[in-house]
Amino acid sequence: MSIYVAYLVIFLLGATPFFEVVGVIPIGVAAGLDALPVTILAFSGNILTIYLLILLTDKVKAWLHRRKEKKIQNGEHVSEKKEKRAAGVWKKYGLPGLALVAPFITGSHLGAILAMGFGGSKTQIAVWMTISVVAWTLIMGFASYYGMDFLTKSTGSGGFLTDLLK
Repeated sequence: MSIYVAYLVIFLLGATPFFEVVGVIPIGVAAGLDALPVTILAFSGNILTIYLLILLTDKVKAWLHRRKEKKIQNGEHVSEKKEKRAAGVWKKYGLPGLALVAPFITGSHLGAILAMGFGGSKTQIAVWMTISVVAWTLIMGFASYYGMDFLTKSTGSGGFLTDLLK
């Protein structure tokens, strides 16, 4: 497998809802990929799709509503657990609080959509989601780099991807 494909996968996973920078960066670094490109690509994929969701808010909300209605018509259980948790965070801490914890409780993509539903403006949501994703990207980038550095020195392994390619 080409190293470029591995980095492309990192970008695509970062862009995929529920695969947040908090998960993609450690996976990429543990795979043996360089921490800086992994961090940049995961951030780029994540923030790009968040911005797209914010721009396409009305269409995304309509799609989610149709999807929920279809599940109800088919008799499927519609879980509102994440929405209730996000609403509680919104009431207590507002947009900044929701944006900062969204990667863990709902995912940053759904967090942005919920923030719009709770009444946040597109500009405010874009600013706070950017702050959140930048903060978590930096935290996970440093933690993954130094954590993997410690593990490679302790175990002599270069990461599961590099071990597979040997």
